[in-house]
Amino acid sequence: MFVPKSPDKTPSQISHLGTHGTQHYGSVPSFSQHSGCVQHCSSHRISSVNNSLEGESLEYSESDHLLSNELRNGPRFSRSISAKDARGSSGPTESVCSMVLQILVPFVLAGLGTVSAGVLLDFVQGWDVFQEITELYILVPAVLGMKGNLEMTLASRLSTAVNAGKIESTREKWMLIGGNLALKQLQATILGLLASLLATLLGWIADRQMPFSHMTILCSTSLSTAFVASLLQGIIVVGVIIGSKRMGINPDNVATPLAASFGDLITLVLLVCFSWWFYSFMELYPYVLYLVDLLYLCLIPVWMVVASKHPASNILLHTGWEPIITAMFISSIGGLILEKAVSDPNLIGIIVFAPVINGVGGNLVSIQSSRISTHLHLNYSPGEVPEGPKSCFNPCYTFFGSGANNRSAQVLLLLVLPGQLVFLHIIYLMKGGLTLPSALFTVFFISASFIQVFFLLSMADCIVRCLWRRGKDPDSYSIPYLTAAGDLLGTALLSLAFFLLWYIGDP
Repeated sequence: MFVPKSPDKTPSQISHLGTHGTQHYGSVPSFSQHSGCVQHCSSHRISSVNNSLEGESLEYSESDHLLSNELRNGPRFSRSISAKDARGSSGPTESVCSMVLQILVPFVLAGLGTVSAGVLLDFVQGWDVFQEITELYILVPAVLGMKGNLEMTLASRLSTAVNAGKIESTREKWMLIGGNLALKQLQATILGLLASLLATLLGWIADRQMPFSHMTILCSTSLSTAFVASLLQGIIVVGVIIGSKRMGINPDNVATPLAASFGDLITLVLLVCFSWWFYSFMELYPYVLYLVDLLYLCLIPVWMVVASKHPASNILLHTGWEPIITAMFISSIGGLILEKAVSDPNLIGIIVFAPVINGVGGNLVSIQSSRISTHLHLNYSPGEVPEGPKSCFNPCYTFFGSGANNRSAQVLLLLVLPGQLVFLHIIYLMKGGLTLPSALFTVFFISASFIQVFFLLSMADCIVRCLWRRGKDPDSYSIPYLTAAGDLLGTALLSLAFFLLWYIGDP
């Protein structure tokens, strides 16, 4: 374990820190409360570290390294601990009004991105490549879901590091950013390859045939889209985190939705462009697609070497694959549902609203997950959770509790109604205002979105606490599961809503 050397401090400062040391991470051993000198404290700390290493049963996460150098910012933590004693939390304080204002702007921007993605998808569904290779629709939720698997988890991890005061050092900050970006490019390459293979498999199961040319186009399109979109959005995430830190804004409220604000649109534009280009190359220059795939695969060792340079990203390099791969499988099932719904003439128009309902649900639940994760990081050791409901899944506790995270769940759920009404109207305007959604359709669509967000926020409370209890870092594990569940649940509920509208004869 990495134990940084602490600067000189007075005995009173060290005694004050040691009094509350047990309330932080398991990687930070507590000081003796009746220690009177720096030498004794240091020896007690080293022995505690050795003991914890011998009996450690928890799985370390990337945040352990970030939070292990607690003494580096002793005065900051002294102030936060005192604040915790006064109000029960060492996280940043904020009023409900401040929370709403910070969430509202990135939420609207993210919604505009998903609306634009839906309109674009509706526009290109008549293109030859989408008519002939319908398996591209299976790729859409999986590739768009990488935003939750990669960008949002990166935003959540960096938000926790900012709130914990652990990127004050310029060298540490850029090492952390460089390692995480390299890790993200590696994950994007692997996930892009797996998503194309899974889309091929699901397409073959559904249609009992899959031409080799379709497989090649799916693979090249998925790899290229995932790689380029991950690089562009990773740079945006880092800029948002650094900018929010300098402006004094809680990054938990703005980082994840801003990371996704135009993520859907950027990713879908790249997916459309790459699929069209590779489709036009396939007959005349098929070797171009093979060279593209080979290039991305040859870069994998480079990303592995860079990611292993920082302890935080190095841990995720070995342990962070389970949630993102599982989430990709879940999103692909949602993509299969979307492909069948798009091909059904009775459900015409569904393609416009799929990115909207999935994007809104994913953005809202990612905010809640990031907030709960930061609260646990700052107040409890891994494996230690606050008192809560006896059952894991308890919506009553999620929405009717008295804590700050309960208030944020209420705010996020209430944002569904005005948000989706605004987005529906924007879709109506962007499509030329020719077909105004009926009142019955509006009710069905908002109801589907409300049910989706309600279950996602309840799941967030359950999943984040369960992961923390098991010693896993929810910043890296929870958001992929939640956004993938949002894609599957949103697509299924939207398809059900369209089917019911067709069944009752709504025009």
